[in-house]
Amino acid sequence: MTTHPIALAIHGGCGTLPKAEMSEAEWAEAKADLALSLKAGWAVLGKGGTAVDAVEAAVLVMEDSPHFNAGHGAAFNADGEHELDASIMDGSNLAAGALCCVKRIRNPVSAAKALMRQGDPLLLAGPAGDTFAEAEGLDMVENEYFSTDRRRKNLSSMKIRELVGSASEASEAEKHGTVGAVARDRDGHLAAATSTGGYTNKPPGRVGDSPIIGAGTYARDGRCAVSGTGKGEFFIRYCIGHEIASLMAYKGLSLEEATRQAIAELTTHKIGAGLVAVGADGSIVAPYNSEGMYRGWITPDGFVHVATHGEVELAGQVEAA
Repeated sequence: MTTHPIALAIHGGCGTLPKAEMSEAEWAEAKADLALSLKAGWAVLGKGGTAVDAVEAAVLVMEDSPHFNAGHGAAFNADGEHELDASIMDGSNLAAGALCCVKRIRNPVSAAKALMRQGDPLLLAGPAGDTFAEAEGLDMVENEYFSTDRRRKNLSSMKIRELVGSASEASEAEKHGTVGAVARDRDGHLAAATSTGGYTNKPPGRVGDSPIIGAGTYARDGRCAVSGTGKGEFFIRYCIGHEIASLMAYKGLSLEEATRQAIAELTTHKIGAGLVAVGADGSIVAPYNSEGMYRGWITPDGFVHVATHGEVELAGQVEAA
């Protein structure tokens, strides 16, 4: 059987804070968590595990970190609650699972994978998603578990902006944030997973692109796997994940050119957007148009790369592919 070099890339959202808004220690912690996420996913792939299990493992680490808008550290909606969205997709057979507006699942990405394994339905919303996860024996928490002081400040800031009419001027960091991972395993299969708390001060019940297959998450063997971050409403309108795969399949574009075109479409709307993607050949891209994007990848030689703004840093080395 032919084996393929493994590949893995992650993002922690394009809603990256300006450098001055976090201490050096906080930036170091965020980068350390990106590295931990990469190492978790790489460990799965290195042992011959599936791309699906690898993207779940990588996203789990970011859901548990307070530095990203997913799981613990998720944004508040307008009612001061957390409503979480997540999805996962297997490029080998187009199987997928997704949840939206769930409130009690510690790690929504694992619930999405459990739903995918069940096979039907593909997407569950609200209390039905929480009930499903509980029945599956997944870790359940009170909604307050997801709260952090930084997100409370973001909510206060957005409510003030709403009152004075300056909400459109808010930074990406005040508004958005998402985490995601894409991978190729030794069998050449692709997978993608995405998880988010949505945007700060969102209306209760709002669903973004992260749990919408073909928009914020898409994986298809022979083409690519994509996980996006940014203003979800536009990712949905353009079906960004599927669009990238289609540009590659129908126009013969490279992964780099297809993703560049997709981000350019979103840029015309003056919205912050970014994504990570892996091609069928194991190539990796991480384009974005905002001030920064939490992101990382591991090269075949095992070097771990992480970044928040323009500069990419080396964050250690793991076993080579």
